[in-house]
Amino acid sequence: MQHDNFPALYRSADGSAVDAQRIYLWLIRLQYLLLTVAASISIWFGSSPDLYIGYAVVLAASTALLLYMAVQKPEKDWYGCRALAESIKTSTWRYMMRAEPFEDAPKLSAVAEKFSHFLKAILDANSHVRDSISRRPVVGDQISKKMNEIRALSLTDRIQKYVVDRIGDQREWYVSKVRWNRRRFRVWISICVVVQATAIGLALVRIRYDPTWMIWPTEPLLVIASSAIGWVQLKKFNELASAYSLTAHEIGILQTRIGAIDTEEKFSAFVNEAERAFSREHTQWVARQIENA
Repeated sequence: MQHDNFPALYRSADGSAVDAQRIYLWLIRLQYLLLTVAASISIWFGSSPDLYIGYAVVLAASTALLLYMAVQKPEKDWYGCRALAESIKTSTWRYMMRAEPFEDAPKLSAVAEKFSHFLKAILDANSHVRDSISRRPVVGDQISKKMNEIRALSLTDRIQKYVVDRIGDQREWYVSKVRWNRRRFRVWISICVVVQATAIGLALVRIRYDPTWMIWPTEPLLVIASSAIGWVQLKKFNELASAYSLTAHEIGILQTRIGAIDTEEKFSAFVNEAERAFSREHTQWVARQIENA
């Protein structure tokens, strides 16, 4: 299903999560950059008094940024908005598939009202991100025309829709993230090895060759290596690859049971089990991020 067909609240929370993530990661990059610049300035000490002033200014900026992130905790907006968006997304699929608690009712308006109350309850439970999503307003309905069109499909068509657009899409997303995280882990570990090997090589060269006019960038290299290690720990590439791989397998196992579904009750139970699996992974993701913060 197209992104624009989801509830306006989902699109607002999703966009806010993307923005908050981008800001947070760029603040981390800026912190690493300032420390690298400070280390680079330090190797020129003694050539000009102005360098000490520049060094102090860069370190002061780094310290101010550190205090800002410690007090404001910009990563919390990312985690909160992402959790809100995923909660709305899983509720939307339950609504479209007529799964509990949005099963058939004599009037669609009654189910729509229940879904509306459900969205409000989710928003109230995540009230700490109200300011974040209010800065990214989205025009649109909370129950789109497409959502009701999918809900009106026959059981067979809804099963097919769910298998292709939800289960298949989620499984492909997890598989692609496994590959992406493993590639990034190898790249950043390689960078760490190369930078530290270069620092080791320079140290060995200085044993036999160390003229007074030579500038040795050992300190900046060590800061770069430390930043790369910090980035790997922050992004948790290897851990996420393992977690996403297990979730992809779990989805595959669920998918093998789709052929046995022949009633609305069985389909409702299947959808809720699948959505719990998706929600569990996102809940664990938030917990991992908070633990790492």
